[in-house]
Amino acid sequence: MRTRSTLVGKDVGQYELVHDVPIPRAQPEQVICRVAAIALNPTDWKMVDFSVVPGAVGGHDFAGEVIEVGEQVTRLKKGDRVFALAIGFNSDDKATGAFADYAITFADGAWRIPDWMSYEEASTFGVGIGTAILALYQTLGLPPPDIDGTTACKRKQKKPGYVLVSGGSTATGTIAIQLLKAADKSLRSSGFVPIVTCSRQHMDMVKSLGAAAAFDYSSPQCGSEIRRYTSGTLEYALDCITEAGTMKMCYEAISSAGGRYVGLEPLPTHVQYTRRQVRADWVIGRTLAGLPVRLDGAYGRPARPEDREFAKRYFPMAEKLIAKGLLKPHPLEVRDGGLGALMDGIDDLRKGKVRGKKLVYPLA
Repeated sequence: MRTRSTLVGKDVGQYELVHDVPIPRAQPEQVICRVAAIALNPTDWKMVDFSVVPGAVGGHDFAGEVIEVGEQVTRLKKGDRVFALAIGFNSDDKATGAFADYAITFADGAWRIPDWMSYEEASTFGVGIGTAILALYQTLGLPPPDIDGTTACKRKQKKPGYVLVSGGSTATGTIAIQLLKAADKSLRSSGFVPIVTCSRQHMDMVKSLGAAAAFDYSSPQCGSEIRRYTSGTLEYALDCITEAGTMKMCYEAISSAGGRYVGLEPLPTHVQYTRRQVRADWVIGRTLAGLPVRLDGAYGRPARPEDREFAKRYFPMAEKLIAKGLLKPHPLEVRDGGLGALMDGIDDLRKGKVRGKKLVYPLA
């Protein structure tokens, strides 16, 4: 019987490396991949600290080679090089998750990698792409890039609008900037122009990805500076940080007439209701699998099959953007040590030692 090594939840704040675990057969809509590289996300420490599922495989981002496809999978085949958005700490199926040398995930969350791109670069994409498209296209309702004349809606405006990406140097932020820039180009200046907040040290980076302007998030006047730059016309904000301070800043930047705000964490309600003319919501990328989110408190959500259908529609668009070189990976730092070293990187994320880059671990 074929076996694998996995990094699973053990107890609050603790992972455990387990060897010689039997690899189950792929379910009808799943793929199994030989993992070549794993990327870490802040959720990898938050989940184990606050929502650990003992015995469940952790992790969400990986890249590798497809070795088995479920009977209902037609888009992918054995031998395909892919990167994927996995569902770590999945209480409904503890075998899924990225922290393994053979990973299992839902096929709609896996995308082909161009021949010229490395596994290490590709491993950084999954969570960032999934979260950004859910926030931009479903919650904010913005037009996506028109890759082949069929993807984007033909929405026209008198002049370009602005979208604020708060936390533009985060993994989701850099993807959102590039998606907005690609849409603006494909709609011939009838789309939305990305502007961002970040630290001063990352301003050149976000501008190189397509941000029209960058603002220092540490400035007490950040919100008013953005409102002045946009002449009070800002209608949309994606907050990749989603703390009380960043939400307040976004609210200050949004037009007096109102607009839409989307965060990546449950919203601070004492800020949320200070402006009734701003429609606020938040997203969690785990809903893209179409399964219930069985987490405590505000994080728990019922199954959302419509999010799975959304993934089927928009993930191929991201695959095309990457193939055309229009969607570049987040800056990364490659570290040695494989599965056994992941816990050190997770602890660095927990302690705030990693900023503006993703930690990536190749598997030999």
